[in-house]
Amino acid sequence: MFYDPTFILVLPALLLAMYAQFKVKSTFSRYLQERSQAGLTGAQVAREILNANGLHNVSVERIGGQLTDHYDPRSGTVRLSSHVYDGTSVAAVGVAAHEVGHAVQHARGYVPLGLRTSLFPVASIGSQMAFPLFMLGFLFSVDMLMLVGIWFFIAALGFQLITLPVEFNASKRALAALQSGGYLSKAEVPKAKAVLSAAALTYVAAVAVAASQLIRLLFLRGQRRR
Repeated sequence: MFYDPTFILVLPALLLAMYAQFKVKSTFSRYLQERSQAGLTGAQVAREILNANGLHNVSVERIGGQLTDHYDPRSGTVRLSSHVYDGTSVAAVGVAAHEVGHAVQHARGYVPLGLRTSLFPVASIGSQMAFPLFMLGFLFSVDMLMLVGIWFFIAALGFQLITLPVEFNASKRALAALQSGGYLSKAEVPKAKAVLSAAALTYVAAVAVAASQLIRLLFLRGQRRR
């Protein structure tokens, strides 16, 4: 929406987002081909790390797609894509451990994860309603609608900001568990870290895009109110 000169405010962040997507796919594909020395599958590693943390009630399931791996706190389930669930690669083991990191966060009452879960309903509505409301307000010069759209957008941005420490912490927990448990050798740990760092860049890029879009909306509202 609003392909006007202010779109240049968002362009650098969009380029970063494109690079981040390329980086995560290329890095994942690269280390998906490199079998870990331990030879365990992502599902096996996930199960063992969960058990080591006393999370016997958390299940590990296969899910379709690629890079669709996630932890569902509502059902207490770590869901892994086929390449990760059945894979014995450095990338598969790293991603599996990362998702288990979220399960451990949940069990330990990690505050940022709780905040993100609480903010999700508002952020979900905000991400869907922010632009339509702002657009209506902008087109019909209704400042209140523009303002409500901006506040919805701020809620969505807040969700993305809280996501950063959640993801970084999950990766930190994953790498520590992989190294201490002997699931990856000392030479393999940096490779798993490269996969998780590339994934983290996508979240950083998402924040950058949202922040630049917010600045753009504020600028457009200021122009319309003159």
